[in-house]
Amino acid sequence: MSNQLYNTHVKLLAFDLLSLTQTPSPSSSDPISFSRRGTPLSRAETLGTVTSRELKPHKFLKFTVDDGTGCVPCVLWLNHLSSPYFSRRNPADVRLIADLAEYQASEVKLGVLVRVRGRITAYRGTVQITVSNVIVERDPNMEILHWLDCIKLARKCYDVMPHGK
Repeated sequence: MSNQLYNTHVKLLAFDLLSLTQTPSPSSSDPISFSRRGTPLSRAETLGTVTSRELKPHKFLKFTVDDGTGCVPCVLWLNHLSSPYFSRRNPADVRLIADLAEYQASEVKLGVLVRVRGRITAYRGTVQITVSNVIVERDPNMEILHWLDCIKLARKCYDVMPHGK
């Protein structure tokens, strides 16, 4: 089993992302690990249209991205200023992170084309992306380019067995 893609934001279509194999992990920091055809993955990138949006101010923004093959649930945390996770970090750094997250949340609107990157996680047994960044794509051609990238990467990189297997 190869770990070469583990910390890479792999470009995946929703269908592939939602069909990842989930395995309980011995690590308490990541209770579930994810793999695609035996290759462990931790991060993903997807691109599609925002089809739902639920904002809990200063807590989180849940939204769904539809790329035509399925809908990917995403969560963007907005609780940086109140989370104990950030309490030991430099307050100025935490403020910058919080401001960036608030800005990104304000850009996520229904019907907008977005590129989402983040950690692959699960909530109540469903695969989701815990967002590290979200970018509004202004060029509608980016959607077909993303599809082509996903197909090419699957054929030439993700589905290629490592040497020696």
